[in-house]
Amino acid sequence: MTQKTHDGEALTVALLTVHVDHGTMDQIRQTAAEMPWELVHVDYDNYFSAAKLPPLTQRAINTQACVAVVDFDGDPELALETAQFLRESFYHNIGILALSFTTDPDLLLRAMRSGYSEFLAKPFHPDEFADTLARLDQRWATTMVRPRKLGKIISFFGAKGGVGTTTLAVHLAMFLVALGKKVLLIDNHAQLGHVVLYLGMDGSNHHFYDLVQNVSRLDEDLLHGFIATHRSGLDVLSSPDVYGGLWKTDKDSVERTLEFLGTQYDFVLLDCEASFEDINLAVISFSNLIYLVASPEIGAIRDLSRYVDGLVQNEHATKKLQVVINRYSSHEAVKIEQIEKAVHLPIAIKISNSYGELVRSINIGAPVTAESKSDFSLQMAKWAAGLAGTPGPTTQEPAKKRFALWK
Repeated sequence: MTQKTHDGEALTVALLTVHVDHGTMDQIRQTAAEMPWELVHVDYDNYFSAAKLPPLTQRAINTQACVAVVDFDGDPELALETAQFLRESFYHNIGILALSFTTDPDLLLRAMRSGYSEFLAKPFHPDEFADTLARLDQRWATTMVRPRKLGKIISFFGAKGGVGTTTLAVHLAMFLVALGKKVLLIDNHAQLGHVVLYLGMDGSNHHFYDLVQNVSRLDEDLLHGFIATHRSGLDVLSSPDVYGGLWKTDKDSVERTLEFLGTQYDFVLLDCEASFEDINLAVISFSNLIYLVASPEIGAIRDLSRYVDGLVQNEHATKKLQVVINRYSSHEAVKIEQIEKAVHLPIAIKISNSYGELVRSINIGAPVTAESKSDFSLQMAKWAAGLAGTPGPTTQEPAKKRFALWK
């Protein structure tokens, strides 16, 4: 039975082969012909490279999905470049398959990060290829009818280091989970982020940048292999646990990744570095809300003002921007009115100074919960309830003492 897309038409698929011998190419075509697709065949004798990019026919580009089979063994480095080009050309719905003898784990990992979804063993086995095509067909059957961007994407940026941005992101995520929401917390630091430490977790084998680099084959099964789940039910994508790593990505891939994640979760929270790098510009562009966090001290307020100046140049960012003042008390030298005057924005959220309580929770890897009944806990519960659209906690006035006129 021919697979139908959401508009009732048969699925059109570009079937590409790269550097594949003619005998194997014929077997690939015969096997793919058994699928319920309308196929567009494109064959290339040579690999793709930055110096030599092939012309893709408009008919192939206009297809709804693509299956590419690349002979990996002729030149593995060029095969990696080929995958990157294909991934960028065919957006979400592409399966890039490497035909190879290799079992080298390092090369397999590099191939995965370049965009290859599977390795097909040499010599070519039609049954193995047919199983792979069936899995792709099933993935596309679900992703092509999934509604777009259902959940809220919320990003946190600290005006400077040490103002408690990660602490607030972790706790807001936890309080949203406590309200029954499905939440993903992303540590969007290029290296050595602290989210998993604050949660008392080991993290996962993969990080956010790995996921972005694999956006072309992103589906629910792949996502499940990347995330770590906290005992509370909070899903986490950690940052790279190395110093000095270089992770190549681009704005488009980040936006496509966030778009997919928004279909999987009620809330996606990102703990971000305070910079205007491409990856953060993509996050800012795609966020429903942007929380800019500062503490009420002169250095943080100065940096907050400069950061706001940078963001307000982006009209879309301005509408989503909310300023959060963390560790606030009535005894601060810098008052709320002075902060609002300095940044030309109202303060959306004030969080009390609970430094001692939070340091203890961070050191033991156990975030503060609603059971603590502290000012911080009540404020976080109210914040989460406002986002989730549920009633917030009520605070009761202490009972007044009654004095008897007799003994």
